[in-house]
Amino acid sequence: MTDPLLPGDELIDGHTLDELSDYLARGRRPADPSIDDSPECRAALASLERLSRTTAEALAAEAEQNPVDDGWVARILDGIRLDVKAGRRIPVAHPDPSADLALTEGAVRALIRGVGDGIDGVIVGRCRLDGDVGTLSAPVDVHVEIAVRYGEPFATVAAAVREAVAAELGRHAELTVSSVDVTVTDVFDEPQDEEERP
Repeated sequence: MTDPLLPGDELIDGHTLDELSDYLARGRRPADPSIDDSPECRAALASLERLSRTTAEALAAEAEQNPVDDGWVARILDGIRLDVKAGRRIPVAHPDPSADLALTEGAVRALIRGVGDGIDGVIVGRCRLDGDVGTLSAPVDVHVEIAVRYGEPFATVAAAVREAVAAELGRHAELTVSSVDVTVTDVFDEPQDEEERP
């Protein structure tokens, strides 16, 4: 089912996720300036690299035993596609009133994704900022969906993501964060050692 929030062509600065994934698989060779010089494409590549490191072995192991249910991977890819879009403009305060500084919403979502993916046993699916991000000091609610490795305690992992995201936003984005809501939407398994398999 097509996500109504995604643009019809699902392009990221002129490239599909498949094209970006193939570019990674080729070791970014030959170099493609239309990808390398695009902030949106670079953010997508970073997310795809983290996803690949976390899931490659798990998906290979599942394929040996059962047909792979890759629905959660598709949902994460949809989240990546959404997150790298520039989105709204988030102003940054500066003592010089003539200065006009800002972050993009996509950059903030990429920051959130990087923090979440950096926690062991977590893959970030989708991030959403609710509120008037274009007005300094306006309250903003942050919603993060995550996939958690099988066996990890959901409440503990969600709390770790919540704290890490709040701390990172406090350091790097001038947002008045009212809440960070973390929802576990999927569980992924990691491969068993050969001797542990039934």
